[in-house]
Amino acid sequence: MQAKELLNVMHLAERLKDTTRHCYTSGGRHESVAEHSWRIALMAYFVRDEFPEADMDKVIRMCLIHDLGEIFTGDIPTFLKTKEDERKEEEQLYAWVESLPEPYNKEMLELYGEMTELKTAEARIYKAMDSLEAVIQHNESDIGTWAENEYDLNLTYANNRVEFSPYLKKLRQLIREETTDKIEQSEK
Repeated sequence: MQAKELLNVMHLAERLKDTTRHCYTSGGRHESVAEHSWRIALMAYFVRDEFPEADMDKVIRMCLIHDLGEIFTGDIPTFLKTKEDERKEEEQLYAWVESLPEPYNKEMLELYGEMTELKTAEARIYKAMDSLEAVIQHNESDIGTWAENEYDLNLTYANNRVEFSPYLKKLRQLIREETTDKIEQSEK
């Protein structure tokens, strides 16, 4: 990638630092999309030995690019996002990705296709990391910031995304226990 093109990509990607998610950090401020993407990539790095059959470099790339569409649309919580929201985000993202120089445009389009289909081990691992990190972040935030539906959602979200992996099922159970403890503590 030419230096000028890289600089343009970095300027655009910088928007994710200021694009907030509906979740809060443990310090009491809104989490950014960039922070979420960084942390799921970090999770993938640390669990790489649990998935020797998977290309974890690919998983980390998926984690890093998975929310780039939110540069154009902002973050919409999963329980509020409509099919029309998804279509708009994908349309704008794909137009931008297609404008990138080769081989990045082709590689990213292939990654997004794989991520959408969720048929490969890599795509399933990335999607599990994405979902689990959201629940972990909610557990770390003040429970007063939770929407009413998140009490139940934090107990069930990502259950279907971890079924393929004993390790991820165990991690999901530990996260669920943290959620239960947090809810119980808030009721005291």
